[in-house]
Amino acid sequence: MSGCVVRVDKLSKRYRIGERTAPYKTLRESLMSLAGAPFRVFRRPGVKSGRSKEETFWALKDVSFEVMAGEVTGIIGRNGAGKSTLLKILSRITEPTEGFAEIRGRVSSLLEVGVGFHGELTGRENLYLNGAILGMKKAELDRKFDEIVAFAEVERFVDTPVKHYSSGMYLRLAFAVAAHLEPEILIVDEVLAVGDANFQKKCLKKMEDVGHEGRTVLFVSHNMPAVTRLCQRVILLDGGTVLRDGPSLDVVSAYLKTGLGTNASREWERSSEDQPGGEIASLLAVRVRSEDGRITDALDIRRPIRVEMEFEVHKPGYLLTPHFGFNNDDGVRAFSAFDADPEWRRKPRPVGRYISTAWIPGNLLSEGTLFVLAQLFTTDSMISQFRERDAVAFQVVDSLDGDSARGDLGGHLQGVIRPLLRWTTQYSGQSSELSGTRPRSFHQST
Repeated sequence: MSGCVVRVDKLSKRYRIGERTAPYKTLRESLMSLAGAPFRVFRRPGVKSGRSKEETFWALKDVSFEVMAGEVTGIIGRNGAGKSTLLKILSRITEPTEGFAEIRGRVSSLLEVGVGFHGELTGRENLYLNGAILGMKKAELDRKFDEIVAFAEVERFVDTPVKHYSSGMYLRLAFAVAAHLEPEILIVDEVLAVGDANFQKKCLKKMEDVGHEGRTVLFVSHNMPAVTRLCQRVILLDGGTVLRDGPSLDVVSAYLKTGLGTNASREWERSSEDQPGGEIASLLAVRVRSEDGRITDALDIRRPIRVEMEFEVHKPGYLLTPHFGFNNDDGVRAFSAFDADPEWRRKPRPVGRYISTAWIPGNLLSEGTLFVLAQLFTTDSMISQFRERDAVAFQVVDSLDGDSARGDLGGHLQGVIRPLLRWTTQYSGQSSELSGTRPRSFHQST
């Protein structure tokens, strides 16, 4: 297949707040009704509403783009930007209010854990059912069966009804079926976050393989390293509209500068039931900021990062130490940081509000997700006042410009940190072992 396989033209989706609607068809029901159709076109004229503007919400508004065969395209944006709504329209789960979407080819979608699965059927039966929906013959499914089951790691339970599966087993089988049944277009939403770290890596590798095989992938994710690793092109959505559409590094860089992310800041109301704290102090907020002070969950690996803890002291006279712990997405502690501000070391704190900020230098962290533990304890007696695990999280995005610790290398680099070290080189112009003589002089570059 060549040419344009996905065409979206002035696509809009309006929801009426509080409206009672008939339930949408499931993905399985929708695809079964159109199995075998080479073109899937959805059109629906705009409908005038007698309701006021306050009762309607546009999840998408005038979205237009095209995807060519073999492109791996990322779709990014903050929560509520319209990403999932767009994929649901492309997957025929819901219909647009205005505009149209045209898809050419066999589509496999993974938008939620087990979408299209029937709980009463076994894993084996669901596999064959999904394959039939995609128009595959039994001989093809027989050939792929062992590979799918092995990937999903559900060999012992393949003949068990999937309603008895754990969420992890459900996810593994759902992804394995979606990725292995040779769809011409693979649509994947941010479901990989449900799996463990090893399975996420396995899924990303499989999607890389799908892309290399010339098939088309639409990939929604908040994981910027995964997006830049998988996708040549990225579409940035915000408020239901397209902000940017272009090469992945350019668009991700623009996303870094917008501060659109939402999980980099968390606040607690004073005296609320869920506010962390003790008799001496309580937590008010944890925030991640870029070098210039913007709250953002996606940060350039080369730039300094500010992580701040806002807390309130209720009782005076105690020595207090704010503490951050930074864990990567494998659960490994990358490093810990304890407040060493000389202004307050060994000094009792009076009642009041404080914001303690830890500055992380650029070119120190490795790319990936970091989860921040926020804790405050009394220095002398080591009594914890609060300890909020995974208070916030943020993405560190590497650069391919050659000026980070990555240099000119591509691909995944291991390590929980990635410091930019100073390197020197000595050059003699010839090998002393071959010449049998010691070099007379060296030229050193730094």
